[in-house]
Amino acid sequence: MADTHLLEGLHVVDVASFIAAPAAATILGDFGADVVKVEPPRTGDAYRALSRFPPNPRVDGVNYPWQLDNRNKRSIALNLKSPGAKPVLERLVKWADVLVTNFPPNTRSKLGLDYDDLAPLNPRLIYGDVTGFGEEGPEAHLPGFDVTAYWARSGLMDYTRQRDGAPAVNAFGSGDHPTAVSLYAGIMTALYRREKTGEGARVTVSLIAEGAWAASMWVQAALVGGKAPRPADRTDPPNALANSYRTADDRWLLLAFANEDKQVPLFLQAIGHPEAAQNPDYADTPSRRAHAAEIAILLDKTFATRTLAEWREVLDAAGLTYGIAQTIDEFAHDPQLTANRILVPIEDGSAEPHLTVDSPVRLDQERKVPPRPAPDLGEHTDAVLRELGYDDAAITELRGVTTC
Repeated sequence: MADTHLLEGLHVVDVASFIAAPAAATILGDFGADVVKVEPPRTGDAYRALSRFPPNPRVDGVNYPWQLDNRNKRSIALNLKSPGAKPVLERLVKWADVLVTNFPPNTRSKLGLDYDDLAPLNPRLIYGDVTGFGEEGPEAHLPGFDVTAYWARSGLMDYTRQRDGAPAVNAFGSGDHPTAVSLYAGIMTALYRREKTGEGARVTVSLIAEGAWAASMWVQAALVGGKAPRPADRTDPPNALANSYRTADDRWLLLAFANEDKQVPLFLQAIGHPEAAQNPDYADTPSRRAHAAEIAILLDKTFATRTLAEWREVLDAAGLTYGIAQTIDEFAHDPQLTANRILVPIEDGSAEPHLTVDSPVRLDQERKVPPRPAPDLGEHTDAVLRELGYDDAAITELRGVTTC
């Protein structure tokens, strides 16, 4: 394993807010890049304020959302709306290998943050751009969050509703974080291209594209004339063997059989209904699909007779595939997360440091940077300005664009 970190010496400027673009910069920082986050003075990135609203993620003085997506960064406060900030931004761009932003197109244009504005300053710059609805089309200018551009727009929100029920709202950030991984992948691809050509590039991802990719199996079916899937109804499922069932202790488990012809007889034997294997209605996949509602009724009654722990023992002994609908609290303490170093300690000097979620990309041959506390607003302003060539007198003169 290398003594240094893979991306050590790579300079990244994070001129973005909330999750998708900043989280991509976080992954770069996890592998050793020097990430400078540019924030408006006084307020900072609006994501800092999320912990003020319920459910309150701030515990023991730690702003967990901010820590998660902004660890291993340095913060510089800079009022990009002020003309006096332009020379500082230009120096940052010349210093950078990578710049990420997710401001709407109109905002980028007003701030001089478009790719065409910055590329002439640094022909080797990799410019990473996240939008809600893409760069083209009549809605390109609209702001988008993962719940609107990823979850609702893609059809995923509609599909996960119960029949005649309200659509389900996604977990916060569940579209942003996959989009961040896509942006990270695009940036690394562009860096590889730069190694071959010596030229910078623009990388674009969008929440709507990520939503299309997440729902791509169904979208692809619709494109070739396939029937769109109806909203989920577990009492009348398309496949009763890929369905959820309630146990005696009010827990839920999900069956997921990939090879039904092999697994169904084992399953029926395990749950105490071997006679069902002789029923022609359940004999093959087409028959099981046609009688899915009947099978679901049978399995509802069966799973209601034992607790989750008892069913886990039965299904594990038969070697069958299933999932457990864990609560978030259960998942946070899942031993698999610790065993696989998905949860890692924050190096803040505490005797018992808090844990945080590591980014999902890992190379066995490379060390990642241990997560350090996310920066306070403007914590590193003076230090970064000095690295950019400003002396103490010049830094004092810049107070008007770094403090208000």
